[in-house]
Amino acid sequence: MMFQLINTFLIGITAGSIYALMAMAIVLVWRSTRVINFAQAGMALLSTYFGYEAMVHMNSFWIALPVAMLGGALFAAIIELVFMRLLVKRSSSGHIASVAPIIATLGLLGVIRAVTAIIWGGQDVRIIGPVSNFGYTLGSEVLVFSPLKLLILLTVVVLVLLLTILFQKTNIGLALRASAFSPEIARLSGVKVDLVRTLGWALAGSAGAVAGMFQTVNGNGTFSPDSIEFSLLLVSGFIAAVIGGLESLVGAAIGGLLLGLVISFVLMYVSSSLFFIAPFIVLLIVLFIRPQGIIGVKADRRA
Repeated sequence: MMFQLINTFLIGITAGSIYALMAMAIVLVWRSTRVINFAQAGMALLSTYFGYEAMVHMNSFWIALPVAMLGGALFAAIIELVFMRLLVKRSSSGHIASVAPIIATLGLLGVIRAVTAIIWGGQDVRIIGPVSNFGYTLGSEVLVFSPLKLLILLTVVVLVLLLTILFQKTNIGLALRASAFSPEIARLSGVKVDLVRTLGWALAGSAGAVAGMFQTVNGNGTFSPDSIEFSLLLVSGFIAAVIGGLESLVGAAIGGLLLGLVISFVLMYVSSSLFFIAPFIVLLIVLFIRPQGIIGVKADRRA
């Protein structure tokens, strides 16, 4: 029973780490542009294909991962530059203007999936992880926690620290926050708002690429344009971001880990049939208790 409990906890931590990566990508776009990017799953999928191509030609995960991150960053920057920016400028002022970019990302998700299917076909392709996914041995028992899962967890910790420092301690982070909350005032202060917003999307594209790569190797190593794992990753990442608080990268990480643990324990001790329901139950509970999220700050009331 004790090893079952430990394994359940470790499974939750690993899955939650990947959810946290996707949640961080969603938070990065939100904090820099105030847009919920539902195309993030498609961008992660395309970035993972970039990594796959690097694996095919270089046969090294440590080359493939930076290639995926760079490809994801460039693609996200292009999307913001030629698509989202144009959409925002053409949108009229008011409620519809704020909703239109969000709706557009849903359409963009479908387009990206279709394009990847045309380029790479519908068959599964494989990415081999950089380290073993065989669990550590503890006495006579084998844990589900492996060198690969440890790598995933450490990667999330490092990214959270680096991005938090970027947002809280640097001029770039200040510019990102200012451009999101008050673009006109930011422009008057000399901030190149359009460029800063593109940077926010690029950072999100890079974080999403890491999520896509690790989601693939943490499973059976295969994926395709129709892989349901990327859709589940988007849903879980979005729920984790809301749970943690859309304004906080640390909150996104905490939300991802919490969600992963809850799902793991529900599957093990309650019922596997609740896999799709459990995340939404957690979301509803958090929203009832703390609508702004675990780390989020309650918005000031305006007249």
